[in-house]
Amino acid sequence: MSASAEVESGGLDTAKLILALGILTAGVAGFYLFEEYSQLFRVLGLLGMVVVSVLIVLQTAMGRNVWKFAADARTEVRKVVWPTRQETIQTTLIVLFVVLLMGIFLWLVDMMLLSIVKTLTGQGG
Repeated sequence: MSASAEVESGGLDTAKLILALGILTAGVAGFYLFEEYSQLFRVLGLLGMVVVSVLIVLQTAMGRNVWKFAADARTEVRKVVWPTRQETIQTTLIVLFVVLLMGIFLWLVDMMLLSIVKTLTGQGG
């Protein structure tokens, strides 16, 4: 019995997703087809179609899973211990210093390799 319920909901979910895609496509097409109307009205119409499409998608199993994932991600972001302003500035300065040192190191290595190549090719004078 549950297998047939899953099949029915799967078919219904597919129909809802196709309907949502059709509404979204109609909204985008309408935005470009009604160029003679004000852009404000076209954008509002497009946003309305997007909202309707999202509401339809959220009624499917996939939409509910995406919504649950987003809610769980938001919960995890709230659990993160964010660094203080001082820690952020210190870390940024350390990164800038290391980048500067690496730049100087790579410049020196490049100069050394260039002089070796010039010597080997006889262009060094």
